[in-house]
Amino acid sequence: MGAPTYIVENPVQPARSYTSAPRVPTPWKPGRPGELNGPQPWGDQLGTPGPDTGYALKLVERCVDELTLGAGEHRDDVASGLAAVAAKRAASYGRAPVRHDLDVAVTIWGFGSSSVDPELAELRRRAFEGIADPHHYQARRALVDLVPEASLRQTPGAVAEAHAADWRSLFDLGQA
Repeated sequence: MGAPTYIVENPVQPARSYTSAPRVPTPWKPGRPGELNGPQPWGDQLGTPGPDTGYALKLVERCVDELTLGAGEHRDDVASGLAAVAAKRAASYGRAPVRHDLDVAVTIWGFGSSSVDPELAELRRRAFEGIADPHHYQARRALVDLVPEASLRQTPGAVAEAHAADWRSLFDLGQA
């Protein structure tokens, strides 16, 4: 009777041991355009990369009609800005945006309340003006950079308390 080819013919034959490759391959180096040669760059106007940040737009779309907009504020601009802030919060945790990220963004900017401090209302009007337009990308980045990561990393309840106590504490107004 025949035996399959993977069966050893001589059971006392010594087992084969590992032998290394004849040479060590050269290490891979980035050489194509667009490849980062080092760690992810960070700083103002560079954004915060994270997974599926576009989902923040879907979240905003679902609740934008519930927001309280002031005079001179446009629905599309507010939606674009809040989505960007929510995406930054989600990316700081290394995950996709969820409803709590949007709630924090809404609370920080005061869009969930009908009584807004006049100074915050003026800051909002200037910061959100025209940012839905793709040509105003730098203005959107500047809006997101106004909210430091320390403010975004708080729980929604802590953000609401901080906003009620002093809304300025949630912003980096040195950039405004």
